[in-house]
Amino acid sequence: MLIGLRKFKFYSFSLTENIVPAVKAVQSSTYNELADAEHAVDGNSDSHYLNGSCSHTNYEKDPWLRVELSGVYDVTSVAITNRGDGYGFRINGAQIRIGNSIENNGNDNKLVAFIGPLQDGATRTYRFKATEGRYVNIFLPGEEKILTVCEVKVFADEVTSPESFHLHDYDVLPNVALKGLANQSSIHPYGLLAGFALARNAVDGNRNSDLRKGSCTQTDMESSPWWRVSLQNKSTIFSVALTRQADHCFQCMDGAEIRIGDSLHNDGKDNPLCATVSSTPAGHTEHYTCSSLLEGSHVTVILPGGEDRILSLCEVEVFGL
Repeated sequence: MLIGLRKFKFYSFSLTENIVPAVKAVQSSTYNELADAEHAVDGNSDSHYLNGSCSHTNYEKDPWLRVELSGVYDVTSVAITNRGDGYGFRINGAQIRIGNSIENNGNDNKLVAFIGPLQDGATRTYRFKATEGRYVNIFLPGEEKILTVCEVKVFADEVTSPESFHLHDYDVLPNVALKGLANQSSIHPYGLLAGFALARNAVDGNRNSDLRKGSCTQTDMESSPWWRVSLQNKSTIFSVALTRQADHCFQCMDGAEIRIGDSLHNDGKDNPLCATVSSTPAGHTEHYTCSSLLEGSHVTVILPGGEDRILSLCEVEVFGL
């Protein structure tokens, strides 16, 4: 049974009901009589196209499916059921966008999640920071694409924490930091190690965590040390991975803030917060998912506070589009 127009708060993720009922669905084109957009919101998750419960566009540029909800909601997750009869790869690279505008058919609304590879017939739920909107778009950019969706379910007002957000699969997104320009607040000044602590070492594509191998960066002992990479292009950032130094720098990342934005004011330290770094084992790589998708040209890692500390990073990977 679908819940009506009132919003309800749920306190777990074992959701079985589509708590935001759809009024209708439309799509950029319709392949044949089995392919209506409405099939994506009919409550039937059958993933075999010939059974008549999936949407399907023509081959075209930038196909899309738009679901109109019964009102404006604070949407917190969207579940997608992929086609299950051998063509599930077609959805790879699709975007979930939410908002109140139908300009450009709704495809310019806020980007909240990226759909990576899904197994045939799989259902996956994408969770994100609450986003207000009446329209939920599945948008597949590119030439000669087909978009097929066998079910879309939309949930609102879930109680979430940043750790529960699932915006994307970072292993299918490019590391946009690789060709960026890196800077830092200072360079380790002592002896031979100074030559192994350059800012660019953290974006060389090498996660080696031994400072003496020349693939880590390290600042001097100072108040609020920082490291920053300026990307080649402004990007929508989904997550950032940091690799911790393995030797003699046990707290050189603990409590660091990852900030993303376009401003270089105060060395980029005032840009929006993506995530705060928890304690990470020596030599370990940890992925930090931003609490919401952030756009920007600069990614800054800072150890805040007035205490003199050293910041060391052995690789910074920035996953985005």
